Amino acid sequence: MELELVTLTGSKLHETVYEVMLPTPEGEISIFPSHEALVTLAVPGVVTVRHDKGDSDDRLEFFAISGGVVEIDQKRVRILVDEAEHGDDIIEAESQAALERALQQRDNASDQVELEKAHQLVDRHKVRLQVANLRRRHRRQ
Repeated sequence: MELELVTLTGSKLHETVYEVMLPTPEGEISIFPSHEALVTLAVPGVVTVRHDKGDSDDRLEFFAISGGVVEIDQKRVRILVDEAEHGDDIIEAESQAALERALQQRDNASDQVELEKAHQLVDRHKVRLQVANLRRRHRRQ
């Protein structure tokens, strides 16, 4: 099936894949070829891609995404998000430092707007760290 991962800055991925796992408000779902048609929301989290049916877990590809919209039909998965970062592009130490800054910003927020912005940053950096950790774990196997 065809996978399109599209951000505000353009296409991040447009390939033929076997399986896509993605976060939705109801939980993570896996999509395989001939999946039933579906339109759903994507929540901030990890998109996992298996390119071929026989690929082992060490060949999985990971993306950290912000929330968005997912359109699925029997031949295509289209994920439209504000941001998506490939696991190879995430530097774990930088993400950890950014998370700590976001947590401080959250703790020092003086109004609801600052608090909401800080929560979004915390969520973003937690997802980035999750992707970096998954990438590191699967590459060692």
